[in-house]
Amino acid sequence: MATKKTKAAGLTITLKKSLIGCKEKQIATAISLGLKKPGDSTVQPDNDQTKGKIAKISHLVEVTE
Repeated sequence: MATKKTKAAGLTITLKKSLIGCKEKQIATAISLGLKKPGDSTVQPDNDQTKGKIAKISHLVEVTE
């Protein structure tokens, strides 16, 4: 029997505000998500680790599914 492998749903994360003036941990979190400057977007897997990172910088990013 053949089974279909489904892709994990991804979250599109866009940096909306500048990282200037942010704490070092917030900047490190944004960079770990692949966001360096306002307008940068990335697609990350929809898992608990990614959601935790988003929670830390929720005031700087916009998330769409």
